[in-house]
Amino acid sequence: MKDLRDKVAVVTGGASGVGEALVRALLAEGAKVVVADVEEPALKAAVEGFGSAGSVSGCVTDVSDLDSVNALADHVYDTHGACHLLFNNAGVAAPSANIWETTPNDWKWVHGVNILGVTNGIHAFVPRMIAGGEEGHVVNTSSGDGGISPLPYQSVYASSKAAVSCLTECLGAQLESEGTNLRASIFYPSGGLLRTGIWTTDRNRPAKYTREVEAAPVPTVEDFAEAAKKAGMDLPWQDLDELARFALGGIKEKRFVIMIGLAGAEATLRDRAERIGRGDLPIDPAGIPQL
Repeated sequence: MKDLRDKVAVVTGGASGVGEALVRALLAEGAKVVVADVEEPALKAAVEGFGSAGSVSGCVTDVSDLDSVNALADHVYDTHGACHLLFNNAGVAAPSANIWETTPNDWKWVHGVNILGVTNGIHAFVPRMIAGGEEGHVVNTSSGDGGISPLPYQSVYASSKAAVSCLTECLGAQLESEGTNLRASIFYPSGGLLRTGIWTTDRNRPAKYTREVEAAPVPTVEDFAEAAKKAGMDLPWQDLDELARFALGGIKEKRFVIMIGLAGAEATLRDRAERIGRGDLPIDPAGIPQL
């Protein structure tokens, strides 16, 4: 898909952070964009903020609820008659903790959004996209934290993103083996530290998933940067708009893995493979920043 002009794109979690940057980049390419987000005030503000940048509308959506995602798909097809680009981007995170100090509601909420949010998007859109017969692309947002190598104190989030990486690999193989006109990519937000809403997702945590015990204060991205620095990792900051443009470039080039700094990921994966081959713990506990 070399030309995105007049293509219909759907971006979940599109009212802030990486999602908002993706919307901005898509509009700059002339795509028609439907922004989906669970946070209605932020969604309204984001859509209004795009102003005359192009064809953009918003739809309040809870990606963890299949009925809500089906309603989003109905809205997209009723309005535009097609979907060419599906970005399953919405994601949340739980507080850092030892696994035995996480709570059942941490797992229910994070996995409900991060994993079911992706599969719900696939269920609601992909059959219609295949039936339409047009060229299309599904982009699932994962994370290097889990998709490449997990931060052990983020076990809830990391395990969800590892699942997204695995299911996207399966999806990509199935779309090609079934002879469809769709392709899939896994998108790793990368290039450095990102100032996104993933650090403050608790603001959208439903009451039914309230943490059963009080958690330690959630660190800011600046806290993480400082912890990483103390662990010997002086991480750069990544501009979100540049990252979004890079992601669209990956779609045009039909890359399955869309990630800045793939060479570094390859080295990490090779080291993990060697550790696994020796029967060792793949994570080096000494090299992990603790928050």
